[in-house]
Amino acid sequence: MGLRLKNLRKQKAVSQEQLANLCDFEISQISRIERGIINTSISSIFTIAEKLEISPKELFDFEEIQE
Repeated sequence: MGLRLKNLRKQKAVSQEQLANLCDFEISQISRIERGIINTSISSIFTIAEKLEISPKELFDFEEIQE
């Protein structure tokens, strides 16, 4: 999911810092999620999706992952 989040965030032209500020998260939390270092809660997934203006389901559409 982390790589998918990173790709979607970049497609939306949103930096990790911007996303963290929108979500009221620490910047390091977004970084750790994207790198797969931490798992995140379902409420955080919904918050991230809302702030990126996507559905939570899109974060789990792994067939769309591009490196």
